[in-house]
Amino acid sequence: MADRLISFLYNGGMATSTPEEILKDIFSSALKAVDPYAAVKGRISAVQDRIQETRPERIVVAGFGKAACPMAKAVEDSLQDCIVEGIVITKYGHCEKSGPQKIRICEGGHPVPDENGLMATQDLVELLRRADEKTLVVCLISGGGSALLVSPCAGVSLAEKQKVTDLLLKAGADIFELNSVRKHLSDVKGGRLAEIASPSRVVSLLISDVIGDPLDVIASGPTAPDPSSYRDALRVLERYGLMESAPRAVIDHLHRGDRGLLPETPKQGNPIFGKVENIIAAGNRQAIEEARSRAASLGLQAEVISREVSGEAGEAAKKLAHEAIRRKNLRDSGSPLCLISGGETTVHVTGNGLGGRNTEFALAFAREVRDIDGITCISAGTDGTDGPTDAAGAIVNGRTVYEAAAKGLDPEAYLENNDSYTFFKAAGGLFITGPTGTNVMDLQIILVE
Repeated sequence: MADRLISFLYNGGMATSTPEEILKDIFSSALKAVDPYAAVKGRISAVQDRIQETRPERIVVAGFGKAACPMAKAVEDSLQDCIVEGIVITKYGHCEKSGPQKIRICEGGHPVPDENGLMATQDLVELLRRADEKTLVVCLISGGGSALLVSPCAGVSLAEKQKVTDLLLKAGADIFELNSVRKHLSDVKGGRLAEIASPSRVVSLLISDVIGDPLDVIASGPTAPDPSSYRDALRVLERYGLMESAPRAVIDHLHRGDRGLLPETPKQGNPIFGKVENIIAAGNRQAIEEARSRAASLGLQAEVISREVSGEAGEAAKKLAHEAIRRKNLRDSGSPLCLISGGETTVHVTGNGLGGRNTEFALAFAREVRDIDGITCISAGTDGTDGPTDAAGAIVNGRTVYEAAAKGLDPEAYLENNDSYTFFKAAGGLFITGPTGTNVMDLQIILVE
């Protein structure tokens, strides 16, 4: 089978020798399509139009997220001497030495916020408080911004916010649920950053890491109207049985807000949004489309099967594995098939192992295709990190479980302990890219020979 694939792809113009290398090539091409520097450069005309239209006296940059550094570099290179000052906050290790020079770079914790993120946010807020009607604020927002832009509301400490965030992540809450809680425990999320920057004009450029690109959910919507409420936040905690384990200060704050004793997040129709423009610069859809295009250019039969992969990682993996098996059983001959999907799954953590949603997805996928020749899958985060690990994800095939068993590794035990990273470190198959500088959720690419 491998020899046929080598020959086929060589004739199609690529000398890649294994299915694993083919998948890495397609994934790499997808990343290039959502390069934050290029994405911002491609939409910088919207900022330049506002400069021409409003003739601001000052231009300041405020950014946060895993792609903040290359986004800031693109703005600095484009606007050059127009920028007065700026601050961006990114995850540790996510900024290259060749980053922006005029815009200050700060680093903080992700996915659980930390003190460095808190201090950097205080400085960013102070920068925006000085903005007036003659100021243009260029806001750069990308995935990870919810944890990196951290300013707990009065009465809730950073430690208490860290705890509720950790509880929700381990319970398997999705980004919509997680952010509805975050917004109502924050002084900067859910449109409140736009409120702080008012009366200045704000142009926000966003790299989306959320299915469907909803402005109010990307990084918890700091410059967008918030449709969620204190009641919604309470319902999320109730849904996951966290009303007793969540910090008392968090529960009390949300109850006070629900009773109308605290101001709600700014809603649609609030006049502060009259001077705010939110623009999606890149997202998962572009990555998926480039993956499809690259696969097709290699001579593969490329097909996008889902742009909205979500839910529990193990269940999503089972569904996609069965689809790959079904397609394989229907095929007698012809060029290899490439099935492409994207989105973001969750993991309900019940064990004490090490892993992330992509390695968990990959291990569950490997279990379903055990002993089936000709199916290879990569599941990886476009940011290059998968949970608290140094891997982006993993690559598996029908031999993965068999070869692991020969080493004395039981995949079921590792899945039960949420220890997928440790499994692949011992068995092989980890996909390590290092920080990519972007973040548009995850990709799953399946090769069916």
